[in-house]
Amino acid sequence: MKLNVLTRSIKASLCLLPLTLPSTALAEDAVEGESAKLEVIQVTAQRRVQNSKEVPVSVSVMRDELLDASSAGGADIRFMSARIPSLKIESSFGRAFPRFYMRGLGNPDYDLNASQPVSLIYDDVVQENPLLKGFPVFDVESVEVLRGPQGTLFGRNTPAGLVKFTSKRPTQDTEGYFSTSYGSLDSITTEGALSGALTDTISARVSLSSQTRDDWIDNKAEGHEEEDVLGGYDDHAAKIQLLYQPNDNFSALFNYHYRDLNGTPTVNYASAIKPGTNELVDDFERDEIYHDAADRATQTVKVNGGSLTLEYVMQDYTLTSVTGYESVVAFSRADVDGGYNPEDGSDGLGKVNSFTVESADGIPEHSQITQEFRVASNELGRLDYQFGLFIFAEDVEIDSFNYNADGTVKRHLVQNQKTDAWALFASADYDLTERLNVTAGIRYSDDKKDFDAERIVWTDSYAQFEENVEDSAISWDLSASYKYSNDTNLYARLAKGFRAPSIQGRVIKGDAEPSVADSETIHSIEVGVKSDVLDGAGRVNFDIYYFQMNDQQVTAQSTFDESAQKELINLDKTIGYGSELDFQYAMTENVTVTAGISYNYTEIQDEDAAIAACSFCEINDPVDENGLVGVDGKSLPRAPEWIGNFTISYYADLGEGEFYAYTDWSYTSEVEFNLMGAEEMSQDAYLEGGLRMGYLWSSSYYDYEVATFARNITDETAIIGGLTINNLAAIVNEGRSLGAEFKMSF
Repeated sequence: MKLNVLTRSIKASLCLLPLTLPSTALAEDAVEGESAKLEVIQVTAQRRVQNSKEVPVSVSVMRDELLDASSAGGADIRFMSARIPSLKIESSFGRAFPRFYMRGLGNPDYDLNASQPVSLIYDDVVQENPLLKGFPVFDVESVEVLRGPQGTLFGRNTPAGLVKFTSKRPTQDTEGYFSTSYGSLDSITTEGALSGALTDTISARVSLSSQTRDDWIDNKAEGHEEEDVLGGYDDHAAKIQLLYQPNDNFSALFNYHYRDLNGTPTVNYASAIKPGTNELVDDFERDEIYHDAADRATQTVKVNGGSLTLEYVMQDYTLTSVTGYESVVAFSRADVDGGYNPEDGSDGLGKVNSFTVESADGIPEHSQITQEFRVASNELGRLDYQFGLFIFAEDVEIDSFNYNADGTVKRHLVQNQKTDAWALFASADYDLTERLNVTAGIRYSDDKKDFDAERIVWTDSYAQFEENVEDSAISWDLSASYKYSNDTNLYARLAKGFRAPSIQGRVIKGDAEPSVADSETIHSIEVGVKSDVLDGAGRVNFDIYYFQMNDQQVTAQSTFDESAQKELINLDKTIGYGSELDFQYAMTENVTVTAGISYNYTEIQDEDAAIAACSFCEINDPVDENGLVGVDGKSLPRAPEWIGNFTISYYADLGEGEFYAYTDWSYTSEVEFNLMGAEEMSQDAYLEGGLRMGYLWSSSYYDYEVATFARNITDETAIIGGLTINNLAAIVNEGRSLGAEFKMSF
């Protein structure tokens, strides 16, 4: 590491350090005799249940009120964005295809074969294809966000980190809930779960979710006028779990899950961005578009998946087998340019240049099979360890279409990719002393992809393509945790992560060919402190980190015509550093405050890398005679330097029940949407808040709750994405949403 990098990293951490100091000041002001306490947070960041304070990994947990409030009104998985330090989630593909960024590392590619450096694991099964990552969040016990390379235990494509969902499990006791809400734009969300015993040894849990919204956006394009044509969706999902547990030593958990989404894709607003700025035009309205293909826009996603987890507990060891299967079938068609060509040639909102773009992408066939075997010791003493084998196989077929103005097929491309991967891994932790523990892990991964593509319908020429890539790598981590006191743990962690080679084969343009990116590797160092303060009423987690990524895989737009061709490139080196803080404080038994903040600095170091620049955009850096702009010294796209979040909850007895109020706020600093540095392709700093108020009471065997909620309560309108195909089209955030909810639990 260079000295100046370390110096800047320390300065960044010092900016955050004062936020950890209230632990001392608040202790002096704590009211004597108060018994407010924070519950112990349990995590599975090391594949075993542990107190989060004892885990030498930067991890945040999202649960309870924050999950309920943030997801109110039918929000998809993007509700998590900026609710946790260093985590950003966005999409240009509607509710179906979220893109995750952690510590600035992510992939903005919208291709259905795109690889991402942030992994998502749902009930111990990795969700590799991007469409699998949009599964609705309901009946979930907790969400864990692990930052930094997680290549030893979780393995597949985790150089930036992972997001881990754990569903509520079946119980022998009968329990469940039912909730329904109604909100703005006729949004209706209904959820329910029922859990209980079928026999003395078999228990089951059935969970259902339904999210619907009517179309609410009017089409104003001349000759295509139609009211309420876009913006709606019907998103239904289910989870069925069966748990067989004949004794304390053996269990078999079967999980089946299903999703059926029918809706409309992300809405693009043509010419909505003022040239030379990142501001919306003066006459912009969220509920008005000017599309010439809005009536053909559609998006469907069907997911079927299941897993079988077998666990056998012996005296000294636990044997675990996790077998998973996932399948997704999808199709999405959209007016990509977001506009039309007015017959009178007038300019303004909805106007595109000389051509319009209507395209579609779909997955007619897909299957993913995973198998993991683990052997883990059962708290043997000073030494504990685990080792295992992981196998991954995926087959995917992708259709890509371009359409003529009358809606007939102009181009049709078919991609096929088969991936076979396997890994061996081992990890051990050893208590050197009563206070000092060290953990070391290693993983050997082998990944092979066989790819082919064929242009079936083509106005230019028929073509076939084939690519075959294979690579192997060793990932590892080494960490130490020191128990400074009964309330404070210090830790340090070194880690190496790996992402397998990727292929971008969406070759829509006639002279385009598939591009291949070699494997990327990352080395990371992290030090932190995890502390309980105020006699258990407060908690502070703080870390600083530095990473260097070699051969980072990035996607760049290579043409600005109707093909909007993308290509993969490897950057020589990318460095990043920053700090993260999680703070919780139970001020009284009735009031709890949480805060989180992160600083993430990223910088590309590659003097030779250059990408195509938009000719009708205002590019902030010099463009050469070939229309290329260098990326050396730039920060990564979609990588805000600052992310902050804050919540405060209040509970008070009222009558026979309890009143509560909860507010949550998130902040992200400005970001660039891509690497070319166009003034128009950026988002200003963004602050969003939510509010939830309700009343809880009990009667007989049931608990009841009524609540009102608001999302984006300031009703701020923000550009959250942009397109540079043939105009300056914008993607905007959702407006203010208000609603009410009723819930019954037993």
